[in-house]
Amino acid sequence: MQMRALVTGASAGLGAEFARQLAADGFSLVLVARREERLRALAAELSAARPGTQIEVLVADLTDAAGLERVAARVAAADRPIDVLVNNAGFAVSEPFHASAIDDERAMHELLSWVPLRLAHAALPGMRARGHGGILNVASMAGQLPTGSYAAAKAQVIALSRSLHARYRRDGVSVTALLPGFVVTEFHDRMEIEPTAVPRAAWADASAVVRDGLRGLRRRRAVVVSDWRYRLAAPLLPLVPDRMAAGWGLAGRLED
Repeated sequence: MQMRALVTGASAGLGAEFARQLAADGFSLVLVARREERLRALAAELSAARPGTQIEVLVADLTDAAGLERVAARVAAADRPIDVLVNNAGFAVSEPFHASAIDDERAMHELLSWVPLRLAHAALPGMRARGHGGILNVASMAGQLPTGSYAAAKAQVIALSRSLHARYRRDGVSVTALLPGFVVTEFHDRMEIEPTAVPRAAWADASAVVRDGLRGLRRRRAVVVSDWRYRLAAPLLPLVPDRMAAGWGLAGRLED
């Protein structure tokens, strides 16, 4: 029987790459995002590349309570169990905190912080009963820095992942936070970052980032910093003064 993975934010970027690599590893898939046409195009691509792979398309807006609960119910379904949950969906708010719309801030924090918690809560009872499972939460290197509200939400995802990993690893369930830096995906294209704003050497490849995350999940690691450049930099981040790190915040907005 094929193992099954559910990926949120699967319509583009890291989410689509997670789907491709999981399909290549033999998983059947549940693809979740708001944009149905993109999900169906990805499902067709994966079905053509991997005949026999079972692929479900679940269209949902995770910032909508009813949409989130539909996905949570699918995660918890005992008759079609989810073996690996990838919490990837996200967006960033463009304006600085003092000028942003509070509804946008709330929606961002719900998607980045509440949604992974809600879906993990739905996944864990079944995973524990079966004695195995994995939850991969896409966080960010920003979660290690005081770079605004987005960073605060990602810091919560890191803390949640570490806590759940420590508590449920003994039950056969591994929970991993993946910390990417700048990744060549639609996320940063739509954030409208000027090419010269970030050195070319700082950009990581999406396929490598996803491989790092899935490898870390298989190895039962609580936190994975993707890309060797960011792994080299990670120990130095606590030494960076807050006032300097705060200037590294990025403007822009992305939705799955």
